[in-house]
Order: sequence, then C-alpha cells, then structure tokens
Amino acid sequence: MGQNVPNTVIFSAAILFLSFSSASSSSQYNTLVVNTLPSSSQIFSSPEPESLTSVSDSTTTSLTVHLSHVDALSSFSDASPSELFNLRLQRDSLRVKSLTNLAAASTGKNTTRRRTPRSPGGISGAVISGLSQGSGEYFLRLGVGTPASNVYMVLDTGSDVVWLQCSPCKVCYNQSDPMFDPAKSKTFATVPCGSTLCRRLEESSSECVSRRSKTCLYQVSYGDGSFTMGDFSTETLTFHGARVDHVALGCGHDNEGLFVGAAGLLGLGRGGLSFPSQTKKRYNGKFSYCLVDRTSPGSASKPPSTIIFGNDAVPRTSVFTPLLTNPKVDTFYYLQLLGISVGGSRVSGVSESLFKLDTTGNGGVIIDSGTSVTRLTQRAYVAFRNAFLLGATRLKRAPSYSLFDTCFDLSGMKTVNVPTVVFHFGGGDVSLPASNYLIPVNSQGRFCFAFAGTMGSLSIIGNIQQQGLRVAYDLVGSRVGFMSGAC
Repeated sequence: MGQNVPNTVIFSAAILFLSFSSASSSSQYNTLVVNTLPSSSQIFSSPEPESLTSVSDSTTTSLTVHLSHVDALSSFSDASPSELFNLRLQRDSLRVKSLTNLAAASTGKNTTRRRTPRSPGGISGAVISGLSQGSGEYFLRLGVGTPASNVYMVLDTGSDVVWLQCSPCKVCYNQSDPMFDPAKSKTFATVPCGSTLCRRLEESSSECVSRRSKTCLYQVSYGDGSFTMGDFSTETLTFHGARVDHVALGCGHDNEGLFVGAAGLLGLGRGGLSFPSQTKKRYNGKFSYCLVDRTSPGSASKPPSTIIFGNDAVPRTSVFTPLLTNPKVDTFYYLQLLGISVGGSRVSGVSESLFKLDTTGNGGVIIDSGTSVTRLTQRAYVAFRNAFLLGATRLKRAPSYSLFDTCFDLSGMKTVNVPTVVFHFGGGDVSLPASNYLIPVNSQGRFCFAFAGTMGSLSIIGNIQQQGLRVAYDLVGSRVGFMSGAC
C-alpha cells in the first residue's frame, strides 16, 4: 500500500437487542423468527463500558467501542417494553417532522425564519447552524479532551455539527456521564471570532456573531424547539487510544431538548463540518456501520454491530447507488430509489417519479441513522402496503398500533412466512430481511408492517430497515453501498 492511503479505524460495537430473520429459498417469501419485545430487565442490563482513557499513537488502525441503544441510557428503567417502544415512536415522529420542515424551508415553501431561542448574555444575532435531528437512536462511547473524559455521543447521519454539553452550564438536560469541563483539558481551544472555521458555520455569515466577544459562538436549533448553543471550539477525541486531534465541535453551555442521556452528538452528515468531512484526509471520507436487530435479547453467538472509518469501511462487493446532490441541503444523503418489489413482483404503483429529487431541492429519498421507521410518500406507501397485504393473506390481522396501520397477530407462532421486500436503487437491488419490515410492538405477539406514509414529498429510509446490512458511505466516491452478511 502507498503512503498516501489513509489509515483505517474500526469501531466494533455491541448492540443490546439481537435477533435475526432468515430468508427462505423462495424469492416470494422470507421466514420471520417470531421474537416479541424484550423485557425491561433485558433492556437495562447492558454492561458498564470499559475505560477509554488509555492513549496510544494517533495512527492506530483499529479499535473497539461499545454502542448502546437510546433506551439503555434513558431514565425509564421501570417502563414496560411497550412504553419504551411508544416513547421511541414519539421521538421518531419529532425527528421526521424536523427533517421534513428543514427540507421544505430549503426549497422556499416555508419562508418563515426560525426565531432564535433564548440568547445567553452578551450574544446578539447568534449564528444558526446544523440540522434538525430530534433524538438519535444509537450511542458511541468515546473520550473528549486531554486527559480524556468518557462520554456517550449520538451517532447521526442526518446532522453535521459535532457538539457536547460543557460546564459551566447555564441550562442543561440530564446526561448519564459527568459533564465535560473544558478548563481541565490541555487540548481544548476556542475558535476565534471571524476566523475561516467560524464562518463555515454559516456561509452567509461574514462577521463575528457578537461584536463584544472574541470567541466564535454556535447555535443549533431543532424543529421540536430543542437547541444547543455555546462556544465553537477544537478538541481531541479519543477512540480506545486512537486520537483524532483538532476536531471542530460545539461546547454547549445552554442546551435544551429530547437528547435522552447522551452528552452530545457526533455528526456523520455530508456537510463540511461533519466528523467524516473533517477527517477526510485521514480516513478518505469513508465510513460504514451495521446495526443488528435490537428487538430481542442479545447472545454471545451473534455478531456485534460495527462502525468502521477508512478504506476498509466500504466493501467492494456492496450494492452501490450514487448519491444525489440537493443544492439547498448539503448534509442529507439522498439516494436514487427506483421502485419496490413485494413477493418477487414489482409494485406497479411505486415508480421513480414518486421519489424524484427535483431541481429546486424538493422531494427525494434520504437515508438516516436517527430515524427508526421508514417514511414513504403517501401514494408509494399505500401501493406498497396493499401489495404486502395481498401476499400476507394467511396472516391473522390485528388492530393498528400508533403510526402503524397494518398489523398482525402472530401469538403462539415460532416462525412465519412473509412476502419478500426488495428495494430497487439506481445501481442495484437490496433485499431486506423479514425482521426489517415486520416488527414486534408488544409482548403479546402483535407485529406491524414497519413503514408509514407521509403527506410530504420527502421519503426517509430509517434504521429498522437498515438492520443487518452494512451500510457504507463514500463521500469521495459520492455513493452509498449495502451489503448483507458483512456484520
């Protein structure tokens, strides 16, 4: 290998709730293993993560970090599985609303400027930066500063700015770890106001956010009313001894919202301030993850989840689809979805035109790690759902549940055959495991079709549908890849 090939960093991650479905030999049906929601004791029995404070050479090429689901860090340890699931759906709805509102605003359909939340003392006309993300679903354990303070950070492909709560804190939400104190770190540095890095927060901003301050100030606003604001800074992040120096991040002194236990957010978006973009020279703008099924208890015999940064993150045998560019929103990963097949046949009412990203930035399909349930434009969803029902006539119907209008009673069953589902992307086809589209919603055997319709023009591929697939992001090659059996 030549000297110019970037190092590869591998994060092996242990997800909490592991289950899997197996495909039958028929192209019309998959076999679903009927596992109901796990008990609360199984959800909250995750081991304490090991320390990340040991520091080695910054060119370390592999490392291991535990990954947890949001429910394991929440304050609802006495909640039932159904209550936790409902909370997850509520968070999901807020996130989808935020992403949809942002897309509408970028195309000029929503011209009302978001009002600045309460400003801390000495700030006038704070810079608005980052993207709406509601609450993320997956958490990474990492170290911040020197010496490293260990914290949980949300992994989010729908956001750019990296940030965490910092002391002293004017208003902060509860997090599971002690709050990061920048005064105790040898590598913390604030970004000067008016610098190039400060101006990158918002390209239209050409002057300091506050004429009375020499420190660059950031503010990220969310569609649900949540926000974070504070000092824009640079700091060292440590992943089990491998250091990544001079990462631009927000040090938040005023933070409010539904962030559920994490110290902050590791933005994995496509924009210039995301972690993959900032580390492009080192990791070649490539990363991938595999999220295992979290709807049933874990097992040592099942593979863990992994997230990889570097050339090895993108398997050559993946099914690749080109990334589309939205000139109005540079953070989202837009994909070319051509259609969907159910039971081996293309759904006639689901065409490429329903997912098209037009020249004004309206419509399109994005893939998002922080959204759980895939949303499809209403016409596409109805046709897709009806085709699935035609192939699932032998399954006993059950009442709808929350946002799911198509559910089944699988109580007393161990396995069941369900119609296959295939997404047709520009570049190739991706077949989904049965557990990625028929999921348990309670402990009594009710399973629901894990999709929902949206009246907006933006479709979102969520993390339930990504389970068990290695999803690879290649920013330099402008493509996203999917590969089964690579977890």
